[in-house]
Amino acid sequence: MTQISFELVPNNLRVPGAYGEFNNDFAVQGLVGQPYTVLIIGQMLAVGTATALEQVQVTSPPQADSLFGKGSMLAKMVKRYKDNDLFTKTICIPVVDDVAGSAATGTVTVTGTATAAGTLYLYVAGTQVKVGVAKDDSATTTAAAIAAAITADSSLSVTASASTGTVTVTARHKGENGNAIDIRTNYFAGQALPAGVTVAISAMSGGTGNPDVADVITAMGDTWFNVPVMPWTDAANLAALEAELADRFGPMRAIDGVAIAAHRANHAGLTTLGQSRNSPHVSVFESYGYPVSPEERAAMIAAQIAFSAQNDPARPFQTLGLKGDLAPKESDRFILSERNLLLFDGISTTAVDAGGVVRIERAITTYTENEFGAPDPSYLDTESLFTLSYLRYTWRTRMLLKFPRFKLGKDGSRGDNVMTPKLMKSEMVALAGDWADLGLIESVAQFKADLVVAIDPVDPNRLNMILPPDLVNQLRIMASRIDFRL
Repeated sequence: MTQISFELVPNNLRVPGAYGEFNNDFAVQGLVGQPYTVLIIGQMLAVGTATALEQVQVTSPPQADSLFGKGSMLAKMVKRYKDNDLFTKTICIPVVDDVAGSAATGTVTVTGTATAAGTLYLYVAGTQVKVGVAKDDSATTTAAAIAAAITADSSLSVTASASTGTVTVTARHKGENGNAIDIRTNYFAGQALPAGVTVAISAMSGGTGNPDVADVITAMGDTWFNVPVMPWTDAANLAALEAELADRFGPMRAIDGVAIAAHRANHAGLTTLGQSRNSPHVSVFESYGYPVSPEERAAMIAAQIAFSAQNDPARPFQTLGLKGDLAPKESDRFILSERNLLLFDGISTTAVDAGGVVRIERAITTYTENEFGAPDPSYLDTESLFTLSYLRYTWRTRMLLKFPRFKLGKDGSRGDNVMTPKLMKSEMVALAGDWADLGLIESVAQFKADLVVAIDPVDPNRLNMILPPDLVNQLRIMASRIDFRL
């Protein structure tokens, strides 16, 4: 006799009638999509209307300007993100400057008198500032015009003042990120200084005191952020974020994510940073020579990765173009051998194509060694982390949707709503088939052969499983040996 269990129709019902209840345990067929939420962390200005250290959803750059202050780090990061991805849910956590910090400063020194009218093209963190110069303008006049043009653009990350022929540029925020604000002239071909005018730029420096990401971690709560964007790359903040993401990766929270950051330093400095970290949950991109500030580049990269990973977490991110990024000049670009070395030291790379478009080359984590110091490539590529996240998400969702109130019995047990190890094995093989159909794992046969499902020997109410997916790999390198004949 087959016993059918009902949730709402009682067994002790004697009133005549036809009673029908709905059961959605089997309504969802196949795999479910994993919704992504991006977290952008950054500093806000006092004019912003947002409350510091509170989560706020942002849908557009103008909204970010109002919430965090136009020209703020966070507003600029949001704009760069939205230029590359308009569809992923985006949450921001704004922070105020460290009161003990200091703002970076730099100078633009003008010499010479213009012998002809022209336009001076200044670039601040990749944003063009055009300054009109008239014939016979003195260095003092030109410097004043530069300061006025910077002041007129409230979206810039700096303020400016002029004295005689020198413009002093000051970062809007306190902190180390101000040291990476790039200032240059004449980025594009054909741009030149007005005749008779010379400009010397002293790089930004003196910025100290980043905010503490520990306060941000508290504000994150248990919200699942698949792709956090990390603006600071100092050791203390990276260590705190790595610890939080490791905890989120664990089975008890299962709200994992891969944080994206970028760091401006020469090859030696990047090597030092990469070798000092060892986390499978953070990806740090090189940002040497790029006009756009590192935290804004991190937002661009995160946008491309988040958008792609939602569609297919195993598909490689290589060649994804960064909309709005500006390439370094040729002499500042790392050559292939230098980028290859960085990829062995835990630093992700971008490259510039023939048309000048900056593209993701390889997105890796900083994890390079296991706990014994042996080389370990298991968590090298971020695609592996995103794929694992999706596999766990879909496994967990299937378990909670299909078997929320099942009984557990040994193989051979009978009855309605009874799960056995053999039945669960069949369910897991079916799930592996769904994964394989999406190109996330390589072999269902291997999965079935290595799958283990057993009732816990101590707790008879617990069903343990070893799921052995062979993750699909990414096509990175194609090599051929050309055996030519004469």
